Amino acid sequence: MRKIGIVMNGVTGRMGSRQHLERSIIAIRDQGGIPLPDGDVLMPDPILVGRNEHKLRALAERYGVERWTTDLAACLQDPYNEIYFDAQTTQLRALGVRAAVEAGKHIYCEKPTGSSLQEALELAELAERAGVKHGVVQDKLFLPGLLRLKKLVDNGFFGRILSVRGEFGYWVFEGDWQEAQRPSWNYRKEDGGGIIVDMLCHWRYVLDNLFAEVKAVSCLGAIHVPKRWDEHGRAYDVTADDSAYTTFELENGIIAQINSSWCVRVHRDELFELQVDGTEGSAVAGLRECKVQHRSVTPKAIWNPDLPDPNDYRDQWVSVPQYEEPENAFKLQWEMYLRHVVLDTPFPYDLFEGAKGVQLAELALKSWRERRWVEVPELRTAR
Repeated sequence: MRKIGIVMNGVTGRMGSRQHLERSIIAIRDQGGIPLPDGDVLMPDPILVGRNEHKLRALAERYGVERWTTDLAACLQDPYNEIYFDAQTTQLRALGVRAAVEAGKHIYCEKPTGSSLQEALELAELAERAGVKHGVVQDKLFLPGLLRLKKLVDNGFFGRILSVRGEFGYWVFEGDWQEAQRPSWNYRKEDGGGIIVDMLCHWRYVLDNLFAEVKAVSCLGAIHVPKRWDEHGRAYDVTADDSAYTTFELENGIIAQINSSWCVRVHRDELFELQVDGTEGSAVAGLRECKVQHRSVTPKAIWNPDLPDPNDYRDQWVSVPQYEEPENAFKLQWEMYLRHVVLDTPFPYDLFEGAKGVQLAELALKSWRERRWVEVPELRTAR
């Protein structure tokens, strides 16, 4: 068995503990590791790092993790630890990644990869010059629904793709009478919050990888709920956008529209749904499901509000088969990244790709501020 030490910084937070620790690293350990071509097994050996000793100890005990510490510098000095993973808040990320690169660690981190495009590119170029492997979490590409959607695109099911329409979001409680499902810093611009910064990084890699590269963006943000209550029950003013209504122009003439909101009550099958319409057929993909309708069975819709519509439109779509039980999207990408580090297998989702997401978020904010379409220029990188 080959063990690989992983410094996991910031995993006491919601995303870090649930998705990256419990459902990824611990799940990989529970399955007996990752089989290697030579018959050996790769076993991740995490060390949990953070600022709160009590939270770290409790997390380590809950998941049977032997190593934890508040001393990041000591972790980075230990040659046993080959990988540095960062799930801290965006404003803290650059400091940790820089220190890890200087210590010669391979980098894997959450997004946004920087507080600005300049910072995100500097981290990518720093890692590239240091010769370490680097990757960024792009989990939605590994969701069961989007994996099936990608197969439809690759197999030409849609013919010529015309448009993409997405709906993401749910109602996040204000925190006064019901505990909020998201941390309060998400709603403070001064702390790096805002749904544009949070979600446009996702939409960049989803659109680029599934359909075509983003060429221009038009975005209108909003603060729909101006007052919320934090984790201690204290009221605060919301200073970051909680909703974004965005249109993208893609290569090949594809138009994409995605609404992102923490102020919407859900009336759809899943919290995220993406509808793709093409000349030969259409699909609706969510986090787990994917349904299609081919042109040959498309019903004839006639606008007549004076009579009941005879069509049951939802019933006329067919589910795309799922031939095996899907695994957690974060876990799948973790396994892919670990193989990349150990076996040098391909891993295209590097820090330069992460910088593209930061770029799109910045340009969307500019579009909102200046109330106009903004072109998305090609990034000039050190690669």
